[in-house]
Amino acid sequence: MTKGSSSSSGAGSSSGSSGGGYTTTSSGTNDQGNHYCHRDYGSGASNSNSYHYSNQNGSYYYSNPNASHARRL
Repeated sequence: MTKGSSSSSGAGSSSGSSGGGYTTTSSGTNDQGNHYCHRDYGSGASNSNSYHYSNQNGSYYYSNPNASHARRL
């Protein structure tokens, strides 16, 4: 799996935008060209710091606010 690092090459942001019960703490494209997004769902969520990676090869990895995980290689 090519789970990308969250270090970006200037394409990411940490604007703190919110919507849908979460705050986006960072998002962008990492050095490998893969998209990432980290979201804070607050203390009421089973997994308050969710994230997802979408890789250029079509694989992805999600860690959801209900503590479930999804992965496609």
